[in-house]
Amino acid sequence: MIKVGIIGATGYAGAELVRLLMGHKDAEVVWYGSRSYVDQRYADVYHNTFEIVDAKCMDDNMDKMAEQVDVIFTATPQGLCASLINEEILSKAKVIDLSADFRIKDIKKYEKWYGIEHKAPQFEEEAVYGLCEINREQIKGARLIANPGCYPTCSTLSIYPLVKEGMIDPNTLIIDAKSGTTGAGRGAKVANLFCEVNESIKAYGVASHRHTPEIEDQLSYAAGKEVTINFTPHLVPMERGILVTAYASLAKEVTYEEVKAAYDKYYADEKFVRVLDKDVCPETRWVKGSNYVDVNFKLDPRTNRVIIMGAMDNMVKGAAGQAIQNMNLMFGLEETEGLLTLPMIF
Repeated sequence: MIKVGIIGATGYAGAELVRLLMGHKDAEVVWYGSRSYVDQRYADVYHNTFEIVDAKCMDDNMDKMAEQVDVIFTATPQGLCASLINEEILSKAKVIDLSADFRIKDIKKYEKWYGIEHKAPQFEEEAVYGLCEINREQIKGARLIANPGCYPTCSTLSIYPLVKEGMIDPNTLIIDAKSGTTGAGRGAKVANLFCEVNESIKAYGVASHRHTPEIEDQLSYAAGKEVTINFTPHLVPMERGILVTAYASLAKEVTYEEVKAAYDKYYADEKFVRVLDKDVCPETRWVKGSNYVDVNFKLDPRTNRVIIMGAMDNMVKGAAGQAIQNMNLMFGLEETEGLLTLPMIF
């Protein structure tokens, strides 16, 4: 049985980790870390765990935690994991960081986009970007995983085959993405209050969103050259879910069958990436509460462009589910363990 510690267990991603790990036959949460609720019962914070989780919240002492667990999930804001991690911790426990601290290899780029000093640059090169469908083999032998962001996960998986196969000019990519409010975290912010969000939709982080360099990095690796994109996220009045619609110019004349073959080449054997039937558009409701990503595309011969679409749950495949998928790979378990929940209809 894998012993799990979670720093940030009372945030949205942390709570989703707890929910999913309750159904994992090979893992047990033994440390519910939460600086805000130390010594309070976890079930008093999240009443869905009443008579299921009989534990109190503990602090975020990562050094002490590493002595008691096999893997540590850090579901915290940027900067915390990097400020706590050290070689001694990594010698005792594996770490899966759900923040952006180790996603971007260029430290100066990270510091520019996130506006903070990186506290552990010595581990940046070692950290493996935990997009399982692309970096599976590297993940298996890793000590430190940079769990991808929600927008980058949906964007990269939706677009990756076309960039990898040279079917589009990646520098013409425009990514329009929409997310539910859980993507902003559990912290109290006026802009995310019900009355501010309900019956409205808005763009934010226009030409400046912090996930932009992460998406560019991953597509650059796929293209084998530097890629620059336009990325605009939007906040929509729903709890969870991400919908990506991306547009790119075709690099050559292609048929539907050729593009579909490219997607099948990379995803035919992937359990959690579902390439939909022709003309079926991804919808967030068909992936809600699950680790699945639904993707599809539509060729537009009139403009010589392709429209690329993807939908997923930002809290599962975009955070906690992907983190558990990484854990399964790191410990040699069945990759799907604990993650085969059918998407919720309502």
